[in-house]
Amino acid sequence: MSATPRNLLVVGQGAAGLAAALSAAEEARKRGSPIRVTVIDKASADEAGGNTRWSPSYMRMATPDRVEPGFVHDMLVATRFQGDKSYFARLADDTPATVAWTASHGVDFIQPTYYLAKGPPRIQPAGGGAALVKTLTYAARQAGVIFHHGCVAHELLAESGRITGLVAMRHGADEIISADAVILACGGFQGNGDMMRKHFGPGAETMQLLSPGTRFGTGEGIRMALALGAARAGDWNGMHAEPVDARAKNSAPVVLVYPYGIVVDRQGRRFVDEGAGFVHETWEWLARDVHFKTPGSKAYAILDSRLLEIADYQRAIRSEVPAVRADTLAALARLIEVDAETLGATVAVYNAACVGDPKIFDATRCDGLAASSVLKPPKSNWARAVVIPPFFAYPLVGAVAYTFGGLATDDHARVLRDDAPIPGLYAAGEMTGHFYDTAPNAVSVLRALVFGRIAGRKAVAELGAR
Repeated sequence: MSATPRNLLVVGQGAAGLAAALSAAEEARKRGSPIRVTVIDKASADEAGGNTRWSPSYMRMATPDRVEPGFVHDMLVATRFQGDKSYFARLADDTPATVAWTASHGVDFIQPTYYLAKGPPRIQPAGGGAALVKTLTYAARQAGVIFHHGCVAHELLAESGRITGLVAMRHGADEIISADAVILACGGFQGNGDMMRKHFGPGAETMQLLSPGTRFGTGEGIRMALALGAARAGDWNGMHAEPVDARAKNSAPVVLVYPYGIVVDRQGRRFVDEGAGFVHETWEWLARDVHFKTPGSKAYAILDSRLLEIADYQRAIRSEVPAVRADTLAALARLIEVDAETLGATVAVYNAACVGDPKIFDATRCDGLAASSVLKPPKSNWARAVVIPPFFAYPLVGAVAYTFGGLATDDHARVLRDDAPIPGLYAAGEMTGHFYDTAPNAVSVLRALVFGRIAGRKAVAELGAR
């Protein structure tokens, strides 16, 4: 007589959820364990995939089989040494095998050309996140994973401290879905206006979302785990955000040429060091400053014609709308409705401070071409005068991709409560709180895959041992 199958439920169909479901199905087959794996997602089948579906999915690896020796240290530096070293060490250790496993299911990896500034080396699935979601969804279905869409989880169920299922709304009504273990992989809370306002303050609820998939991260997974006593972790005042073209309608219309000119508010005044570092080191705080600290939550990148001389500058502009263009700064100011006199004075002060040799300008690295120390705010790199017409402007707003505050998990992807795992509950991806201050560049999808796979295999191992 065959054993009654156990039920493993995965919430979310992004990189973390798909890695969890597929690895669980494979591990169950390998062990000969009768475990039924089901994925539920609030989106329709055509929209499922969360942020992953719309992400370029850059992954911080030297090559597809190797991370850099300083990987763990770099993660700790990015998180201002508040991150969990064991978590990042597990990420580094498991990354090569996880990428090889992902490739074995038909995901091809390339070494992409990044925006302009080099930064750490990266790989990328050919076709980006959309290809990753499509390929892993197909592989999971082939492995026997069941998918249900339009299904919104909102309450975890437990008996004697162990997970027994959850309550989800489907077709307009609540239903109880029994499960012997649950893996939460349903993103942060950036799509939840109330939670955004609570943790980031007034106005956060109006912040633009980076992609169509971003809106599905509404915090249910985090909230229902906290209701069971799960521990919090991560920076609850942290988010990954990027400056985007205020006029564009396409997904993630980032404008990342701002270091090569100046950024002014709607009054025509500079307010940031545009050259403080590579764009992936400054974009989060620029986006936040634009949204929370500038009049009307809008700013403008101002550049001159030397932008066109930067090799492949178009890679750093993903807006579908051309720049505003004029032959004089006064005319440009009128077009963008910024006070012409103030903008002219701002540019004049900036230009006078650009005293370095412009021949050392190098858009691909922090070139040390700094403005005079009298300039406030400073300009630490790429400080060339804005003098050669035509002049260009991009209106900028801040757009949020995901939040950092979330659940505490260990290096086995188990959700913690009072420093001990909650039996039967796992989590991976954006909803786990391991980022502080800034997001380590090109790590979000990578950690989703790695810890999703860890969660799937660990859940099956523990269910098989019961």
